[in-house]
Amino acid sequence: MNDRSRGDAEGRRASPVARMEADWGSVTVLSAAVMAALVVLAMGASDVARVLHAASRAQTAADAAALAAAQALAIDEPGPEPTELAGEYAVRNGAALETCACDRGTLEATVTVRLPVATCSSSRGTER
Repeated sequence: MNDRSRGDAEGRRASPVARMEADWGSVTVLSAAVMAALVVLAMGASDVARVLHAASRAQTAADAAALAAAQALAIDEPGPEPTELAGEYAVRNGAALETCACDRGTLEATVTVRLPVATCSSSRGTER
């Protein structure tokens, strides 16, 4: 084997290493893009979790308000109106009563409450 063919063979063996070193910068860019995508996905997931938590708390407040109003309708004694009781229980659960279809003489109470998503980020029990 002559010196020229030996040099070509050595050059071919060294070329993958040189090519790998040249690709190191693209791995950094790809890693940065993947990290940015993961951050965006994590932020989106946290927003979805916050909305689901708010929906759960709103459902709890609506259930408590409806049960309080239904109990006042079922007992039918003098005292606070079912709408007032529903509003009180909604506020106790961090929501605001929007509507209450709880007429005297019926045994059915249907309520609608509003609970902003932003209030769910505060810790429970710090404000009374």
